[in-house]
Amino acid sequence: MKRLAAILITGSLILILLLGVQELPSFGRANNPANNEVSRYYIENATKDTGATNIVTGIILDYRAFDTFVESSVLFTASIIVILILKDNSNKTE
Repeated sequence: MKRLAAILITGSLILILLLGVQELPSFGRANNPANNEVSRYYIENATKDTGATNIVTGIILDYRAFDTFVESSVLFTASIIVILILKDNSNKTE
């Protein structure tokens, strides 16, 4: 029963991801939204909005700070879980 549930969940996730990828714009086209709206705004307004002299620093630390924090938290949590799973428990006394 668990195996069937795992297969169904995995299949559903694969289907959802494939449908999402199908909706993405074509790669490398100049008229993609990411190529003309966001980057232009960042280049024109990063120093004014953030006060940083470096555009990359302003984007990472001000515009994307929350996203970067969440990504770091997810990586930290995943590494702790992997350590706990792979921990050698053979020395425990019963």
